[in-house]
Amino acid sequence: MTEARQPPAMLEARDLTLKFGGVTALSEISVDIGHHELVALIGPNGAGKSSLLNVLSGFYRPSQGTVRFEGNDIGRWPVHRVAQAGLARTFQGTHLLPHMSVLDNILVGRYMHMKSTLTTAFFYYPFAHREEVAQRAVAEEILGFLELEHLRHHPVGTLGYGMRKRVDLGRALAMEPRMLLLDEPMAGMNTEEKEDLARFILDIRESRKIPVVLVEHDMGVVMDIADRVIVLNFGRKIADATPAAVQKDEHVISAYLGGHQ
Repeated sequence: MTEARQPPAMLEARDLTLKFGGVTALSEISVDIGHHELVALIGPNGAGKSSLLNVLSGFYRPSQGTVRFEGNDIGRWPVHRVAQAGLARTFQGTHLLPHMSVLDNILVGRYMHMKSTLTTAFFYYPFAHREEVAQRAVAEEILGFLELEHLRHHPVGTLGYGMRKRVDLGRALAMEPRMLLLDEPMAGMNTEEKEDLARFILDIRESRKIPVVLVEHDMGVVMDIADRVIVLNFGRKIADATPAAVQKDEHVISAYLGGHQ
């Protein structure tokens, strides 16, 4: 009886090294992310977590190593091309447009899917009108998914921090990602806001079939929602296992979990 063959990983990074002058931010890191995984990336401050996300999403180019996404070598692609391929990344802060409404901020995420030019939009040609209606329908669906309908016309700058982070997630979803990279999506949130966002992240993975990689410091959240945990320390990968196994790993406890249990 032949064994069932596992599908190749959606994202494969091999021997990634990233240097800034004489500083090595990442050292020979290899990671695989499967098609249906929710992977948490943890480690002390300065461990290289954000640097790794920046390399995977095209914001940094590795000094050496390769990044493949759905079979394509994207390690030297420009950021916009990586995003068009379906790899979306959010940042620790909310890079939103505070004077624009929640709906309009989410529509910004639809930009790369729009075909109308400034001229066709100005003269409001029929196909430009049809496209606007279609894009708004997508944005409205995302508002409903994230339970933001009641805030659609509110300026983002008037919202609390937790809601702004939810809008940021909505804008990333508007890009129609094949994979989401979330950099500390729950930083600065209270317990209720974290529970809400954790629920949405699980829904994204389960109902929308979008794998998620998130950097997170709240170990309670990590242990509750992650399928797998990757641990970095001083730019090196020191563990890659299930949450239960990582909790018992002596190297991880010494480097990070000692102060988080």
